[in-house]
Amino acid sequence: LKMSWFWLYLPLHLLMATCLCHSINAPTTSSQQSFKTNLFNFYHSLILADGKETTIHLLKDIPKRYYFVLEEGRVLAPFSITVTPCDVPIEWSILVYKFPPGFPGKATPGDHDTQEVSKSQKTPSVVSTIFNYKGNSVETYMGMSSHPALYLLEFSSTERDTHITVYLTTDTTSGHLYPELPTDPRIDVVGVGPTTVTLTWKHSPSVLQHQESIQYCLLVNEKHNYKSLCAAETAIRSSGMKLPPTLALSLSPYLLEPQQVMILSNSELSIINKVSSGEVRQVCMGTKNTYTVPNLSPSTQYYFDVFIVNLLTNASAAYTGTFARTLEEPEPKVTELKDGKVIHVVLDGKKQKFYSLQYQARHKKIHFTFQLCQGQIRVHITRNGKTVASENLSGLRYLSLKGKLLDTYLVQLRSTEESNSSVKVQASPHFHKPLFPLLPESLKIKSFSKLRTCRSVTIAWLGTQEESKYCVYRKRIEEDQIWRELQSADRCSGPESRHKSEKVLCKYFYDLNPQRAVTTETIKGLEAGTFYLFDVYLFGPSGVPVRYHSKVVKTRKKC
Repeated sequence: LKMSWFWLYLPLHLLMATCLCHSINAPTTSSQQSFKTNLFNFYHSLILADGKETTIHLLKDIPKRYYFVLEEGRVLAPFSITVTPCDVPIEWSILVYKFPPGFPGKATPGDHDTQEVSKSQKTPSVVSTIFNYKGNSVETYMGMSSHPALYLLEFSSTERDTHITVYLTTDTTSGHLYPELPTDPRIDVVGVGPTTVTLTWKHSPSVLQHQESIQYCLLVNEKHNYKSLCAAETAIRSSGMKLPPTLALSLSPYLLEPQQVMILSNSELSIINKVSSGEVRQVCMGTKNTYTVPNLSPSTQYYFDVFIVNLLTNASAAYTGTFARTLEEPEPKVTELKDGKVIHVVLDGKKQKFYSLQYQARHKKIHFTFQLCQGQIRVHITRNGKTVASENLSGLRYLSLKGKLLDTYLVQLRSTEESNSSVKVQASPHFHKPLFPLLPESLKIKSFSKLRTCRSVTIAWLGTQEESKYCVYRKRIEEDQIWRELQSADRCSGPESRHKSEKVLCKYFYDLNPQRAVTTETIKGLEAGTFYLFDVYLFGPSGVPVRYHSKVVKTRKKC
């Protein structure tokens, strides 16, 4: 009687161990011997925590076992087990030990006064493996227990040391650790270009329920798709990288390694890892389910994985990955340069692409002229494929090159700043009539502070040894407009772009002595305490103007 009461108060897993001791000493059949072997595994197992994600490290070819118990009182109790391989494929299985109706612990105190426990009831019956899986996908087993049972989980890796995560829960009604995937978890490729790929995917139900704590994260790489976020992080680490925790994807302030680049724009965080197999990009974009991946390489295959991440639990679920190959970069359009013809080129600073001009020489000596109109531009010139000049342009630039007849010159121009830039280009034989007039040593306009009055200012500029035409223009401006006017000035535009009322005068002059080739002009009829913008245009024999650097002068307020 005392022993019967003793069985009632033993926890189920200790009860099984007690039964094992009894059964080892008893005569055995082959099925009982198999049971003893499995129960021996139980002694070398660890308890699997309920309601918590457990990280398990596996050594190659050495199984690791965990167990959990569903005790009496939980009739028809549901449970689920989710296993996430974080690297190579693994094998895992579930064994269950169930107890017959007359097994100790099932009887009431009164029953033991009149009943005898049969020999078959002294040992729990064994149900063979109820689940077995081998691979590297995330798998979930859903089960239901109708009576007390012990479950043994066995994990093994045959390729190499690795780690996995296991999540057991016996409370399936209070929500999910992992975010939910939609019924169709595929990623759709809706647009492909030479350097961009546009993706879209269906919303996770978790986004609608827990929008503040859920976000999408995208992984881009050139190797293959990943079936879980921890598998992706493991692969990056194995390439020699130290990856920030998953929450780094959700804007947490972790320090990056030297090989990593973090880009934050428009509330999106991008982490770019430079690994041996190419770039691995991680981008988190909140709850947006459409994203265009920028700055990809042309004609390259990329793999795309989307993960839905719970920022509170750090748990994630993976959409079905996809891949796409970017288009080939179109051949740059080449414009032909003709002798003496001027081409005005406007460059988009945001695209940072080269604009190409081609010129075939009909003479040995070739003269290139560049007039920078706006912005900053770099020029690169090749002759028959070999570089002959490469520099940043400034103002007016002449380049004289000597080669052979029918040499092919390729002129490539690129903006070096984000704003648009423009330049005028001319190619001609060396003896060809020059496009621009002879220029002075400086294109600056000087003003004389002592000669300023309330109604007039005096300016001066340098001339040349050639008789040329000079036209002066003025424009009243406000103080807060000065910087914009000076920065946006088109140095290639001529007087035709100015209002007639802004013209002050035109005059001719020259001096054979460059030291004395200077002229002054007093502009009258101005208002006191006012800012004025002054421009001087120089016209040569070809009629193409050269604009001096604009000058801002303020008249005196009191005289």
